Amino acid sequence: MKLHTLLIAVWFFILAPPPSFGSADRNQVHLDSIRADFVQEKHLKILARPLISTGIFAFQAPRSLRWEYLTPVPSIMLMHNGKLSKYTKIDGQFTKQRGMGLDSMQFMLGEISNWLDGRFAENEMFVASFPDEQTILLKPKDQTLAGLISKIELKLSDQRGILDTIMIFEGSDSYTRMTFSNTVINKNIPASLFTQK
Repeated sequence: MKLHTLLIAVWFFILAPPPSFGSADRNQVHLDSIRADFVQEKHLKILARPLISTGIFAFQAPRSLRWEYLTPVPSIMLMHNGKLSKYTKIDGQFTKQRGMGLDSMQFMLGEISNWLDGRFAENEMFVASFPDEQTILLKPKDQTLAGLISKIELKLSDQRGILDTIMIFEGSDSYTRMTFSNTVINKNIPASLFTQK
C-alpha cells in the first residue's frame, strides 16, 4: 500500500468521535470540508538527515479529495464523483499514472465511509485504542501489514476534527512523521480543486 493512500485513510479516521471520548453531542464534528498544509519527514537509520516532503491536502464531502506533494517530487492524487486519478510531474509536465495505487484507494473509500459514520469496529485494517482525548493508536490487524507498520500514532489538536501529527512506526529505527498546519474545516472549496492538476 502506498504511503499517501495510508495517510489519507488515517486522516479520515479521526473525523468521527471515538466512542471513549464521551458525549457524541459534545464531540461530533459536522464535516463538509477540510484543507491543510503538511510536512512529511521520513526517518531511516541509513540516512544522515530525514527525507522531507511538503504538500497540501483537501477534502470536500461527500467524496472529493486532493492530496498533493509540492516538493521534492510534485505529484497529485485527485478523487471526484467516484473517479480517481494520479499525476506525477515528469520533465516539467504532469503525467497521468495508472496502477495498483488507485485500486488500493478504491478499497480505502469503504474504510473511510465506516470511519465517518463512527463504525470503528468494522475497520478491516486496524485496531484502535484511545489512551487520551488527543491520542489515537492504530495497530494493524493483518500480520503482513504489521510487518511493514508496527503502529500509527495520531495526535489531535485541541479543536475537534483537526489533526496535528501522524507518526507511522515502520520498525525500530524507521518512522514517518507528518505535521499539519494551516488547517481549515468547513469552508467551501471549489470543485475545480478536485478535478484540475
